[in-house]
Amino acid sequence: MSFSKEVKRELCNVICETDCCKRAEAYGMVFFGRSFGSDDISIMTDYDFVAKRYIEAIKTLINVKPTVSYTQSGKKFITLDKKEDRMALLNELGYSGAETSYRIIKNNIERECCLGAFVRGAFLSCGIITDPKREYHIEFGVSYKNKASDFCDLFDGFSAVPKKSVRNGMNIVYFKDSSHIEDILTLMDAQSAVMELIEEKIYKDVRNNVNRKVNCDSANIKKTCKAAAIQLEAIKKLKRSGKFEELTPEQKELAQLRLENPEMAFSELSANLKKPISRSGINHRFKKIIEAAQKIE
Repeated sequence: MSFSKEVKRELCNVICETDCCKRAEAYGMVFFGRSFGSDDISIMTDYDFVAKRYIEAIKTLINVKPTVSYTQSGKKFITLDKKEDRMALLNELGYSGAETSYRIIKNNIERECCLGAFVRGAFLSCGIITDPKREYHIEFGVSYKNKASDFCDLFDGFSAVPKKSVRNGMNIVYFKDSSHIEDILTLMDAQSAVMELIEEKIYKDVRNNVNRKVNCDSANIKKTCKAAAIQLEAIKKLKRSGKFEELTPEQKELAQLRLENPEMAFSELSANLKKPISRSGINHRFKKIIEAAQKIE
């Protein structure tokens, strides 16, 4: 299974806790589908779980069941065949159906939490992500230039900064920085994918550092990377939630050191603390940091 398929499967299992986020995700899916307008609203996908999510998106907006068919290549093709259904969906989202260019209506993305849901819907419809073992790359293939520009504008002030290009007539909005991709996956609530990306990043850092690689076999590297990934995600979760400042000064010192040096072994972390402690002491502090992160709703 491709990494992109794994991520989409994970996203299709995300439960929208609020009606506003459920609506925002549905908006993202239909807006960035194969087509969106008074003449055609449809999506084409290889994956049954994406098709099911799209059908649920339509029902969320207008409670109408779309038509499902198959292409010669076996792809699922889902469409709203009736003109009145298409107009009802467009009107529900604030469009008249007479637009010459469909732009993102931000009123459909009510709150900050809805941005992640909207981006998740967009990714399910038009996004792909490369396996981080090969390279760092996530992109959204957008049919029209104005749509691509509006999508980029949503990230103003956000930590991840998108880039744009054109490929075979398609407008591509993409991210190549690994930390930006991590932020996008976190925004979409793809937590398993985030962990896999972090583990791969740390593994590459360790593998590429010859001095640290000499006395480490592959199994030990992977074990170290997995533990460090869990620690990093816990620290970042505490930072995002504002709970980081509730840690003790000793825990904050260790957490900051880990953020700045994801590849460091416990012995190196200890040596760089103001007051070096034992390996078990390092492990105990990380355990408390992870427990603090797990308490965050």
